[in-house]
Amino acid sequence: MRIVLVAALVLTSGLAFADEGQWQPYQMPSIADKLQQRGIDIPASQLADLGQYPMNAVVSLGYCTASFVSPQGLVVTNHHCAYRGIQYNSKKEHNYLTDGFLAHTQAEEPSAGPNERLYITEQVTNVTEQVMANLSNEPLARFEDIQANRKALIKTCEADDNYRCSVNSFHHGLEYYLTKQLIIRDVRLVYAPPESVGGFGGDIDNYEYPRHSGDFTFLRAYVGKDGKPATFKKGNVPYQPKSYLKVNADGVKAGDGIFVAGYPGSTSRYNLTSELQFASDWIYPTYAKRYQLQIDTITFMGDVDKDIALKYAGTMASMANRMKKINGLLDGFNATDIVGIKQQRENDFLAWLKKDPNANQNLINDLEALLAEKHQQMQTNYFFKNAQSSEMLQAASKLYRLAKERKKPNDQRESGFQLRDMKMFKAALKRIDSSFDPVVDKILWLQDLQAYVRQPLKNEVFDHALSISDNFEQLESKVEGLYALTELTNQTKRLAWMAKSAADFENSGDPFIRLAVAIYNTNMAVEKSEKLLSGKLSSVRPEYMKAIIDYYKSNNWPVYPDANRTLRITYGMVDGYQSKDALYKQPFTRLAGILAKNTGEEPYYVPAKLLAAIKADDLGKHRVTSVYKQQSSCQFMSCLDKPADFNSVPVNFLSSADTTGGNSGSPVFNGKGELVGLNFDSTYEAITKDWFFNPTITRAVHVDIRYILWMMDKVDHADSLIKELALVTNTVAVTEAVPVKAATVVTTETKATASAELASEVTPELATELTTEIETTVAAKAIPQLPVTTKAVVAPKVNADVSTELVPELASEIAPELTSEVETTVVTKAVAQVPAAKAAVPKVNVDISVPEIASELAPETTPELAIKIVPERATEVETTVATKDLPKVPVAAKAKVVVTTQVTATEKAAVTTKTVTEKETKKPSIAD
Repeated sequence: MRIVLVAALVLTSGLAFADEGQWQPYQMPSIADKLQQRGIDIPASQLADLGQYPMNAVVSLGYCTASFVSPQGLVVTNHHCAYRGIQYNSKKEHNYLTDGFLAHTQAEEPSAGPNERLYITEQVTNVTEQVMANLSNEPLARFEDIQANRKALIKTCEADDNYRCSVNSFHHGLEYYLTKQLIIRDVRLVYAPPESVGGFGGDIDNYEYPRHSGDFTFLRAYVGKDGKPATFKKGNVPYQPKSYLKVNADGVKAGDGIFVAGYPGSTSRYNLTSELQFASDWIYPTYAKRYQLQIDTITFMGDVDKDIALKYAGTMASMANRMKKINGLLDGFNATDIVGIKQQRENDFLAWLKKDPNANQNLINDLEALLAEKHQQMQTNYFFKNAQSSEMLQAASKLYRLAKERKKPNDQRESGFQLRDMKMFKAALKRIDSSFDPVVDKILWLQDLQAYVRQPLKNEVFDHALSISDNFEQLESKVEGLYALTELTNQTKRLAWMAKSAADFENSGDPFIRLAVAIYNTNMAVEKSEKLLSGKLSSVRPEYMKAIIDYYKSNNWPVYPDANRTLRITYGMVDGYQSKDALYKQPFTRLAGILAKNTGEEPYYVPAKLLAAIKADDLGKHRVTSVYKQQSSCQFMSCLDKPADFNSVPVNFLSSADTTGGNSGSPVFNGKGELVGLNFDSTYEAITKDWFFNPTITRAVHVDIRYILWMMDKVDHADSLIKELALVTNTVAVTEAVPVKAATVVTTETKATASAELASEVTPELATELTTEIETTVAAKAIPQLPVTTKAVVAPKVNADVSTELVPELASEIAPELTSEVETTVVTKAVAQVPAAKAAVPKVNVDISVPEIASELAPETTPELAIKIVPERATEVETTVATKDLPKVPVAAKAKVVVTTQVTATEKAAVTTKTVTEKETKKPSIAD
C-alpha cells in the first residue's frame, strides 16, 4: 500500500517537480517563468551573469558557501562553516567556541587559519569538446586522456597565480565546465556567537524542526596593499568586492518567494535504483557503525581531557552531522519507498527507450554490470583504506607520493601534487597540529585496524609491513612503537620532508615513512584499478545520461545536473509542511522557543546575556508583529477571527528551496535579490532529497536575518559591523493617503548612511554642518495628510535635531520627546501644502532621470517645481510616483527621482526627499 500510494502521488501528480532543481546560473533564463510565479522579480538574465549583483557577491569556502555584505570585504556564513577558524583561535585562556568572539576593530581580527580560503567564481565555461577530444577507446588510457585534457585547460586558466581553476564533470561525464575562481588567501575571524548560540540544540536538533539556531559568523577577506591576493600578513588590507549584498532588515513572510545561491556538495538523483539499494543496504550502515564508534571514543576522551575536546571539536561536529544524515537517510527510505519510486520511474524510462529503434537497448544492462563491479571494488578496498587512517601514516604516504610525483613533468603529475597544489599541501601539513592528539589518533587507528583484522579481505603486503596479527596486545604494542619513534608529530620536521627525494624516504628509519614506502605500490595498484573502472564508466554513463535527459524533456520535467560543489541557484517559497498526521510545522520560530528549550546545560544552554535580552523583551526595532500576509487562516493555524500576533524576532524559518550539503552558509534572497537569511540545514524528513526530491516534505532550514541583526544590536552590541551593512526595508503598500492625527507619529526605521553624491546636492553653506547619520520623526500635524505610499529619506549629515532646528512655530508642534535623532517621511505634496513659514522650504527642485517620465510632468503640478533631466542620476534610486502628487504621471511608471529641499544655512536642516517603493539605506559603492 505504501509503495502504491507514494509512487502514485509523486509520479502522476506532477507535484514532484515543484521548486525542484539545483540550477547552473546560465540556465536561469530557461526557468524565468517559474521564478516569476514564485514572486522573484530580479531578472533571470541578471542571475545568469556572474559579473553582476548578486551572484558576484556569493563565494565558496571550499566546503561551504558565504557572501560579501560590505565594501570592506566583510563576509557572512554559518557558524558551523567557520568552526575551524573559531577553533583555530580558541585556547584554554580564551575559548571562543564557548564564549564567542567579536573584534571591535579590524586590528583585532585574527587569522582564521592557514588553510582558510575564499573562492570568488568569476567565470564558468563549457569545455566539453576540449575535454572529450581525441580520447582512446582503451578504458585506462581514456581515463588518462580525460585527465590530461582537464589539466591542460586548468594550466591555461591558471596563468595568473591568483586564480584557482577546475574542470568539473556534469551529468556523469556528459558535459564538462571550466570554473575560474579568484583565491583570497587571508581570511580573518570577525564575529562569532558562542557555540551555544550558533549550534543551539547540538546534535539533538540537527536536521530537526522547530529550530532555534543562531548559525552565523562573520569573516573578513584581506589582500595585499596592491589589492592582490596574499597570504596572512599584518600589513594586508580588507578586500574590496565588486559588489556586496543588500540586507533586508524586514525579512520575509510566509508565502514569499525566495532563492538560494551556493555550492551544493553532492546529490545522486540520476543514479540507478541498484545504486540506491547498495547505499541503503551496505554503504550507510557500514559507515554509520564506524562513525558512531569514533564519536563515542572521542567523547569519552574529551570528557577526561578538555584540550582533546577542543582539538577534536570540529571533527566531532563533522562526524555527528554525517551520522545524523545517514540515520535520516535510512529512516527516510523506510518512511517513503524511494526505492520503489525510482524503480517505477526506471521501468517507465525503459518502456520509453524501447519505442526508439535507434536507441541502445542494452544501455541499462551495460551500466548495471559496471556498477556491480564498482560496488564489489568499494567493499574490497573499504577496510584496507581505513586501516591506513592514522594521521601520521596519511602524512607519510602523501609526502612519499609527492617525492615520487616530482620526478615527472608538472603536467603529468597527479592532481594534488602539482606545483599549483603546494601551498595548500603545506598548509594541510601545518594544520595537523590544531586537530591532532597522538593518544586519540592511536586509539582511532587501532579501532580501524581491529575492524580490518576481523574481515576476510586482507592485503598481504600491508599485513607483512605492519606485522598484523589477531593478537590485539601485539598489535597495540606495534602501534605504540610507531608513535613513540616517529618524528612526523613535529611540524618542522614534518614540513622538511616536502623537499626530500624518494631515495631519502626509502632510506629513512622513521617507522611511519617506512610503512608508507612499503605499501606504496599496493596503493598505486588499487588506484589503477579504480581509474580503469572510471574509464569504462566514462563511455557508458554519458550515453545513459543523454537518454535520460531526452526522456525527462519529453515529459517536460526539469533537467539540471546533480550537485558537484559548483555554483548553483535554487528557488522556492517560505512555507511550513505537514511532517506527520495532524502535525503541521509552522514556517517561523520565535525567541520564546529558545526559552522553552533552555535547560541551563548543553546542548540547550542559553548564554546569560541572550537570556536576559529575551526575558527583558528588548526587541527594539527588530520586533515583528506578523509573519503572515493574511492575519487569519483555518488551514495552518487557529480559526480565530484575530490570531495572536507573532510579536517576536523570527529565529529560523523554512522554505521549499532545493538545497543539500555545501549549501550551508548560502545566502537566502527575497524576490529583489536582498539578503533575508542564511541556509544551514534541512528537515529530517527531507534528508532523502539527495536521491529524490519530494516537494511535500522537502524543506530547507534558514537562520533569519532579523535574528542575526537583533543579536548584533541588542545582545552582542556589534555596532561597528551593523554600520558596515547596507540595510534596506520593505515598503508598506497603501493605495490612498491616510490622514494622521496630531498625536500620531509617522516613522521609518532605516538608518541613512552618508554618501558623497548626496552631500554634494546640499548647498555649500550647509556642507560644513553635515554629520554622518540622522534619523528624524516628524509629527503628523506638521505634515497634514501624509500619503503612506510615498517615502522620503532625510539627507545624511544634518548637524542638528530637526525638531529643535526648524522655525519656532513648527518646533512647537513636535513632541519634546522626539528631540533625539530619528527618521522622517516627507513627500513633495506635503512640503508644498505646509506654509513656508512653518516648512522652511522655499523651493523644491526635482531631478527626473528618465525622459519618458519627465515628459509626463505638467508645469501646473506645483508652481515651485523646477524640472530638469539629469541622466547621470540614473543610478540614484528607483521610485513609483503617486498620481495624487504628480497628476500627469501614470501610477505604474517608474522613475529615478531626487527631490532636494533648498534651505538656508541658518535653518541648519537639509531634507532630501525621494519617492520610492522601498525605504533603503544606500551605500555609495553597492552594485544594484
